[in-house]
Amino acid sequence: MSDDAVSPEEVRHVAELARVDLADDEVDRFTGQFADILEYFETLDEVPEVDRDADLANVMRPDEERASLDSEEALRNAPETEDGYFKGPNVS
Repeated sequence: MSDDAVSPEEVRHVAELARVDLADDEVDRFTGQFADILEYFETLDEVPEVDRDADLANVMRPDEERASLDSEEALRNAPETEDGYFKGPNVS
């Protein structure tokens, strides 16, 4: 792909959408860089697809039942509680 595949006007348009002010030398530099990026994407399009069914495996551990704190123990160190629950700041 040649550098003219991306025009300086397109670079300015993208910069405007991103609300980025670019100097003329930066526009010239990014024009070439955008062209290179598009060329990389074209190269990726040439990579053949692989027909393969994905093997799914459960990688999670099984749930285990364990002893836990009762409500009173859990709330003991809470800075604030209300009606047997943790109390947090109001969110508006």
